[in-house]
Amino acid sequence: MDQLKSNPSTSIADALAGVVPGIQAMQTSGRPGSISEFWVRSISTFGASNAALVLIDGFERDMNEINVEDIESFSLLKDASATAMYGSRGANGVILIKTKRGKEGKVNINAKVEGFYNTLTKLPQFVDGYTYASMANEAKIVRNQEPLFSRPELEVLRLGLDPDLFPNVDWMDVVLRDAAKSQRSMLNLSGGGKTARYYLSGSYQNQQGMYKVDDALKDYNTNASFNKYTYRLSVDMDITKSTLLTVGVSGSLRKQNDPGVGSDAIWTALMGYNAITSPLRYSDGKIPASDDGDNNPDNDMDRFNPWVQGTMTGYNESWSNNIQTTLNLNQGLDFITPGLRFVGRFGYDTYNNNYIKRYKFPELWSANRYRNTAGELIFKRIKEEQKMTQSSGSDGNKNEFFEWETHYNRSIAAHNFGAVIKYSQASKVFTQNIGTDLKNGIARRNQGLAGRVNYNWNSRYYLDFNFGYTGSENFHKDYRFGFFPAISGAWNVGEEPLVKKLGWVDMFKVRYSYGKTGNDNLGNIRFPYLYSLEQTAAGGYNFGDFDSSNPWTGIRYSSVASPNVTWEVATKQDLGIDYSLFHDKISGSVDYFKERRDGIYMSRNFLPGFVGLENNPSANVGEVKAHGFDGSFTFKQQINKVDFTLRGNATYSKNEIIERDEENTIYSYKLQEGHRVDQARGLIDLGLFKDYDDIRNSPRQSFGTVMPGDIKYKDINGDGVIDDNDIVAIGATTRPNFTYGFGMSASWKGLDINVHFQGVGKSTYFINGSSVYMFSLGQNWGNILTDIANSNRWTLGVNEDPNADYPRLTYGPNDNNYRASTFWLRDGSYLRLKTLDIGYSLPKSLVNRAHLNNVRFFLIGTNLLTFSKFKLWDPELGSSTGKVYPLSKTLSIGVSVNL
Repeated sequence: MDQLKSNPSTSIADALAGVVPGIQAMQTSGRPGSISEFWVRSISTFGASNAALVLIDGFERDMNEINVEDIESFSLLKDASATAMYGSRGANGVILIKTKRGKEGKVNINAKVEGFYNTLTKLPQFVDGYTYASMANEAKIVRNQEPLFSRPELEVLRLGLDPDLFPNVDWMDVVLRDAAKSQRSMLNLSGGGKTARYYLSGSYQNQQGMYKVDDALKDYNTNASFNKYTYRLSVDMDITKSTLLTVGVSGSLRKQNDPGVGSDAIWTALMGYNAITSPLRYSDGKIPASDDGDNNPDNDMDRFNPWVQGTMTGYNESWSNNIQTTLNLNQGLDFITPGLRFVGRFGYDTYNNNYIKRYKFPELWSANRYRNTAGELIFKRIKEEQKMTQSSGSDGNKNEFFEWETHYNRSIAAHNFGAVIKYSQASKVFTQNIGTDLKNGIARRNQGLAGRVNYNWNSRYYLDFNFGYTGSENFHKDYRFGFFPAISGAWNVGEEPLVKKLGWVDMFKVRYSYGKTGNDNLGNIRFPYLYSLEQTAAGGYNFGDFDSSNPWTGIRYSSVASPNVTWEVATKQDLGIDYSLFHDKISGSVDYFKERRDGIYMSRNFLPGFVGLENNPSANVGEVKAHGFDGSFTFKQQINKVDFTLRGNATYSKNEIIERDEENTIYSYKLQEGHRVDQARGLIDLGLFKDYDDIRNSPRQSFGTVMPGDIKYKDINGDGVIDDNDIVAIGATTRPNFTYGFGMSASWKGLDINVHFQGVGKSTYFINGSSVYMFSLGQNWGNILTDIANSNRWTLGVNEDPNADYPRLTYGPNDNNYRASTFWLRDGSYLRLKTLDIGYSLPKSLVNRAHLNNVRFFLIGTNLLTFSKFKLWDPELGSSTGKVYPLSKTLSIGVSVNL
């Protein structure tokens, strides 16, 4: 848990990648309050969900709702022998989080305060106005068109003589701060006596965004921000010597703030507004906007400039609160037989989210390209002023959980027995914003019976069988319940007498498991075994002839019943080794896993028309297999008075689609079958056309007229024409298939240091959009990245290299060059210094005088360095356009106190 506590984010998920073996994760946005996407081992389905089940103190809850300081232990269940007991919910892996409890003794108080200084890891950089205009001219000239700017105009722009018509604005500098400050604080108390113990905690975290604000605005704040409060209270009471009652209440309060248009729109504008699109303001005070020339004020192409979007469009606020209550009864039944125990749990959670969007914008203008004869600007009004309006909404749900378990554990000589039988039921009801459809107000319920029997002899030979028999109300009664068994065995070679004599093998365990787990998550699809009806539009049915129509309205199927829909089933195998050598100096584990996911739920989109269905049914027709490995190691050594630890972990996975509903084709490579889930697909480039002879001697490309310097593609099917039939699987997937982490820690007297690196591999994604496809949307929209402008790009008469990094410029669209292909495919792998944690604990003799137990000062840096071939924006974002809030580089300083 100490490694997870160093992360400055409000989300625990942000700290998992490269720290916990078996978890792969990526952070796709740095916006305050955003959380990482993560999955266990492999994405083994293209169905509705690949998310792991998270259980906090036994109940399904959001782990990002709790404070990391309240977590006692974090466990990851990956193979079928561990997850089968969770039945329908264990197919994607299970995370078990146990929170801290009070302990007998005097009051124990812990406090922690941190301050953060945030900058951005990688901010896209754009060319200045003169460079942009020069390249715009080049894009026109090399396509035999008139240049956009005359030489005098370029000179006016270079010298900054007319900032109204020829501005040169660095929008990143205008809109963004150099840094933002945040803070985090925590306080917890615990203690108690023999009959009752308590744990009480509270925390507050604030994240400030990177947007500048208009100092003239005194009534509200337009910067992005996120505030989170958490609280937790638990009481353990010994009712009798054999009866323990635990009561807990916990929850969180969140508040999110954004500019009126939202953060996504601002980053779209920042990546789209070039330096000469418009000034910040016209010299007469009018506020400019980009004009696409279509005279339609409601068209999205009439874009506000980034400063207007960030400061003059109002603000959005949202609030969410989550209250979780837990009641546990643990009853020892040794009076019946030794080792028998009963556990009952009940949980009741409520969640509510509310938002208010307050939106406005000023009167917006665009100046004509040329002044009138008096030298005055000629304006066109783009939009009339809109006074602030507001809209609001809410959503919410409540969850009820009930479980009971009977445990039996007994040891007779060298024989150790254990058994568990468990019953569980859960209900989730959406309580707000459910519309008029009655299905939306019906609880989502599941119910299950699970069990486990385990045996080991002398801690040497292990055998375990468990099962889950679980039902979901979302399926037809004939297919509602699924049975998910698993079996596992292990041999602790380290306990063999011959091996124990070696003296340096503390533990060496070989284990294997095989079993099935299920998934009933169909997304928002309710009761697929039922059909739905709707009224047809006017003239929906024609009872006339070819020359004489006779239309009538009527009833039609809006969805067809799929009564046979049932479980998505994962068959898992795992072969693993756990080891500890040289008195725990070297320890670790390594696992090889295989999984086959059957019955993936999907729409039957390619049924022939003669079946006569107006809406496609759904069925369990998909199948995916996956395999890979994960593992970790730790090396500990004491050198004089320095305690040194070296550690590392890695997770690799690969999946393959075996079956899915697809349209038949004579070109098998066009099928998704045989390729990865979310596999990148596109044309294969052969570089750039060298000259016109190269164009004439190559297969005809059907995407428009090409010239030397345009992208040349490979004819996959050999028909002499490059078209969509030449699109194949290329690269890997946006989500990384390989995640790793390594680091070291050392402590000497009161000084400690922890360094952790995290990286990913086997990840690719396309780059595209108006900043990559330069001038693709014309003058009014699109920027030029400095890295692209300064690259080895193709330039007529200067650099006609057929292996150039970027093709011949085009002003406007280019159907040939702006296509998904290997030319635009980029390697998303990276290695970054994820965490640097330096701390100093004051000497005990000093802190004890102040009646304290421990005082530690610390300095933590996160995302300090990133090494990657990709230079345009942060590679972890996995973004094709860069139009997302970048990730943060953080320095924090703080103090923790225990008394």
